[in-house]
Amino acid sequence: MAKEVVIPVEDPQVILDLRAGEEVFLNGRMFTARDAAHKRLVELIEKGEELPIDLEGSAIYYVGPSPARPGKPIGSAGPTTSGRVDSYAPLLMERGNKIMIGKGKRNDTVKEAMKKYGAVYMGAIGGAAALIASAIKKAEVVAYEDLGPEAIRVLTVENFPVVVVNDTVGGDAYIDGREKYKR
Repeated sequence: MAKEVVIPVEDPQVILDLRAGEEVFLNGRMFTARDAAHKRLVELIEKGEELPIDLEGSAIYYVGPSPARPGKPIGSAGPTTSGRVDSYAPLLMERGNKIMIGKGKRNDTVKEAMKKYGAVYMGAIGGAAALIASAIKKAEVVAYEDLGPEAIRVLTVENFPVVVVNDTVGGDAYIDGREKYKR
């Protein structure tokens, strides 16, 4: 049975209790950001400047959605490859980011930062962009509008389907899943 997680996360124990391989439905508000937006956020942090978004307890979905059709809040919204932001993710976790959502493996530095800062990485289903978009009820650009599809948006989501890939104790669904089915 899938767990429900409300975002932004207020109780750190919610994240600490998640394990690799668990199915989760996210409900609440999450941000979108890809590599260009991550770069700008990290540059602001390094300069000691204020960020345009509050990272405390946040979920960040690595996506560059297509334009919305009339009457819809967002277009196709499939995940992008998470490795593109691996160099930026630890600093954002240090600043309070608790959930990262994308596709593909994370590097060892990111996995160690998840353990250190109590964060998780969740996989969204690649190839199911229309299904994912149906869980997005509202989308609003909140920073870096000049980046077009890669601008930072705040999404209001209901039953957004994900799977925990990396947890706070070193679990990795990509590794564990292969081990389970080895002959």
